[in-house]
Amino acid sequence: MKRIYKLLLPISIATVTAHAATKTVKHTIKSGESLYTIAKKNHTTVDTLCKLNGITKNSVLKAGKALKVPASKSTKTAKHTTKKAAHYTIKRGDTLSGIAKKHHISLAALTKANHLKKDATLKPGHTLSIPGGSVHHAAKKTKVAKRVTKKSDKRLARALKRAKGTKIAKVHVKKSKKFTLSDLVFGSDRFNGKLSKKSQRMIEIAKKKLGRRYVWGATGQKNTFDCSGLTSYVCKVNGIKIPRRAIEQSKVGKPVKRSELKPGDLIFFDTSKQRRGYVNHVGIYIGNGKFIHASSAKKKVVITSLKKPFYSQRFKGARRVASL
Repeated sequence: MKRIYKLLLPISIATVTAHAATKTVKHTIKSGESLYTIAKKNHTTVDTLCKLNGITKNSVLKAGKALKVPASKSTKTAKHTTKKAAHYTIKRGDTLSGIAKKHHISLAALTKANHLKKDATLKPGHTLSIPGGSVHHAAKKTKVAKRVTKKSDKRLARALKRAKGTKIAKVHVKKSKKFTLSDLVFGSDRFNGKLSKKSQRMIEIAKKKLGRRYVWGATGQKNTFDCSGLTSYVCKVNGIKIPRRAIEQSKVGKPVKRSELKPGDLIFFDTSKQRRGYVNHVGIYIGNGKFIHASSAKKKVVITSLKKPFYSQRFKGARRVASL
């Protein structure tokens, strides 16, 4: 019997020592997690988690509480990655898709890293975690830029081939280094010559209203506007008569192709979530792929790029009203 105790004693001491020597780190329980998912994520077993934390397999996990998990190589790597993760301070006007694009990551990766929904409201001054770290993405940026440049060159060549013999193509060939594909897709003021006085005046007046508050139904009262209120106000000051509502404004003036836009043209969108197919938003094109409008989302009059996916995909047409 004494011999058995002598044999068992070293084994039990070794087991306790091995258990004590196991390095652990803390894992904060998130809503919806289970022992199985936590074990899988940290490359361990449910039994090991139970032993380390003195719990059973049926124990209820509370979000926000901490569990001990083995400090595996993958956990250390994850810690290392977290240390390298970049942080971005939200600025006024930022969107999740814009921030993701700026850091060359997917919208899904950004929202997952920050536990946000795709339509979450961003507050200026708050910080977001950028997965992968700035060093990793800075290295990728050059490669991505090179690929994009090559693709853009090919697309530009195809566009020029289709426009062969046109005035646009001839001007572009002479000054090719000064133009981009967007000049052909969205139009470029460089091709349009001088603007009419009315068009210039429309843009000048609209820009003076930048930052003014958005109020639904307002047409200039107390310097407040909604989208069609701003366009009708700007036109009225210039002696141009157009209807009050955006959908009605989209039916007056000369129809203009997207590739032939000139500063002063009214541009129309369907910004409804369901994309119902009818016009419900209007702005004034100011050149270089940008337009000025009273934004209900920004709650003020702002300048926005027409190349932004949200507006580019919802573009419904344009009208030239300066000659009315």
